[in-house]
Amino acid sequence: MIPNIDSKVHLGISVVSIFDTIKEISMHPITLIYLVALLARAFTLTTASIQFSRRAMSAMKKPRLFAKTALDVLSEHTVIVADTGDVGAIAAQKPQDATTNPSLIFKAAQLPQYSQLVDDALSSSEGDIGLAMDKLAVKFGIEISKIVPGNVSTEVDARLSFSTEKTVAKARDLIAMYAEEGVGKDRILIKIAATWEGIKAAEILEKEGIRCNLTLIFGLCQAVACASIGKVTLISPFVGRIMDFYKAKQGVDKFAPAEDPGVISVTNIYNYYKKFGHKTIVMGASFRNSGEIMELCGCDRLTISPGLLDELRSMDGAGYEKKLGLGAPIYDGGDEIAMDEETFRWMLNEDEMATEKLAAGIRGFAADIVKLEKILTEKKAKP
Repeated sequence: MIPNIDSKVHLGISVVSIFDTIKEISMHPITLIYLVALLARAFTLTTASIQFSRRAMSAMKKPRLFAKTALDVLSEHTVIVADTGDVGAIAAQKPQDATTNPSLIFKAAQLPQYSQLVDDALSSSEGDIGLAMDKLAVKFGIEISKIVPGNVSTEVDARLSFSTEKTVAKARDLIAMYAEEGVGKDRILIKIAATWEGIKAAEILEKEGIRCNLTLIFGLCQAVACASIGKVTLISPFVGRIMDFYKAKQGVDKFAPAEDPGVISVTNIYNYYKKFGHKTIVMGASFRNSGEIMELCGCDRLTISPGLLDELRSMDGAGYEKKLGLGAPIYDGGDEIAMDEETFRWMLNEDEMATEKLAAGIRGFAADIVKLEKILTEKKAKP
């Protein structure tokens, strides 16, 4: 509601009265008290009108109430996972699970509210920066595990992506650190880049009861190997980064959600798994917009940034519905793929986008690890 015409007229008359009075001063002396009183009355009316307008505008800006928000609709068909290292943001969103990666931990570690976690990691590592890095990742994971009822994903150093043995050793170390703090391996997913070496590492770890989240999934060959060779608990195919590649490749600004190459890729992986009976969970990741997310409604899980979760919470859910998992899975790519190392490497080689994005993703995570190591090194050097 906005101020009515009578309010505006009343205000206008008061202002005119002031000018009439001032005009008359030169002809008929009046008392100062009368003039001050008149000015005070006009000021009061003006202030009240402004305050009324502000209240009206504030009411107009309040979010519209919907029977269901888009997030409500999504939550009915998909497990929601928070994609952030910010413990406070996770607490605000109240998701089932949470994922982190080196880039997210790097960002969170620079926030003042988490400086104590950094200090604790350093003080308990006896000057070993590598150990401090692991302890910091675990400390963030422990704090997150206090908030989410489900799983917390903690990522292995991306620089180990081409060593099965070193990846296995690092994963065991991380799980041991969690155990020392009273967090069991049933709460943790170890994130590993989906290289061939990473998938073979996951195969070993899964047999030991250490559950894995294979990340940086861009191609069907990675997804198939994760399910059939690694028998991994969960994969994270990246939607937005696939879209980024094809936007640049095709010289377009955007894709309609149903035509988004990242959405199509995840849908294809999901249908392949369901058709051939693979139990590995599909968790879409790396979203650029809410349209991509809602087009994958029905996917096993989706890991979403706090900003996009807020956006979905503000959107009317009318018109949105389950997209995946309706009836028999539609996979038109032929028979089940017999996967081995040679097939994996050849299929990856033939997929320009997957080859480029996997390499870029590993480089990006490794770069943020180096940046975080620098921060810890500098902090350690301070008296």
